[in-house]
Amino acid sequence: MPKISIIIPCYFNEENIPFTSKELIENEKNFDSDMLFEYVMVDDGSKDQTYAALLKFKAQYPDKVTLVKLAGNVGSYNAILAGMHHATGDCNVILAADLQDPPEMIPKMVEYWKKGIKFVVANRENREEGLAQKLFSNTYHRLIKKYALKNVPPGGFDLVLFDKQLREDVIKINERNTNQIYLLSWLNYDFVNIPYTRRKREIGKSRWTLQKKIKLFIDSFVSFSFAPIRLISIVGLVLGIIAFSYGVFIIISRMLGDIQVAGWSAMMVTFLFVSAFQMMALGIIGEYVWRALDAARGRPNFVIDEVRKAE
Repeated sequence: MPKISIIIPCYFNEENIPFTSKELIENEKNFDSDMLFEYVMVDDGSKDQTYAALLKFKAQYPDKVTLVKLAGNVGSYNAILAGMHHATGDCNVILAADLQDPPEMIPKMVEYWKKGIKFVVANRENREEGLAQKLFSNTYHRLIKKYALKNVPPGGFDLVLFDKQLREDVIKINERNTNQIYLLSWLNYDFVNIPYTRRKREIGKSRWTLQKKIKLFIDSFVSFSFAPIRLISIVGLVLGIIAFSYGVFIIISRMLGDIQVAGWSAMMVTFLFVSAFQMMALGIIGEYVWRALDAARGRPNFVIDEVRKAE
């Protein structure tokens, strides 16, 4: 009988867990009767009662629930990777604990997997969220699609189903400072895209801060694209051409003696502009170098405090 592992990273979700667990169990009736279920719940260093709520879910369904408690907060993508390490299903799903991504999409995704599709994406066609959140998300995914991963559908995705083969591929890569969900897309397997509308969060408060969004934005480009480095080269070349042209203009003007070139203000503006570009370029290169150093250290993406496997 095929088994599906549903991996759910949890961070300050004590209010969500009772509703999420109930909906997960109720959703089982939408699958074929031969399907086995495994819920891999990963507590990403929550400081509230999230783990206590997860223990209650585990007590209710000890044969279905695996709990992974991380020693500290490492971010949702590393928590997802920890869940992959402990998942045992023939196929796997990544699902948000706040139920913004509807679990009722999963049975339809499983049907494609049974037909041999190893990667199934639930694409956010729309979202019931504020203007600022929509703007950031749409801009992020548009840039990723244009400059990094061409096969990412417009609007992006978080809810995905993937075969155990892809799970093992991601575990083997064990990449740091990346988007594990988009790493699945980077593997370049053929996929099916199912559009849906992302729900508005009804319970609890999102911990998806601006700082985390900026880090994700930088991580995604450094992980999947050399566009920032290429941009530095292009801007540097353009500035070089402008500088050379201006130098030729000054030399010719001096030789002809008919044009006075007053240079202090122009020189200072040019100097400050070029200096700012150089500092920005060093910062971008530094992001790549730091991530290379971080990977070379070989430190783990997460540290596990406790695991309670499904019995």
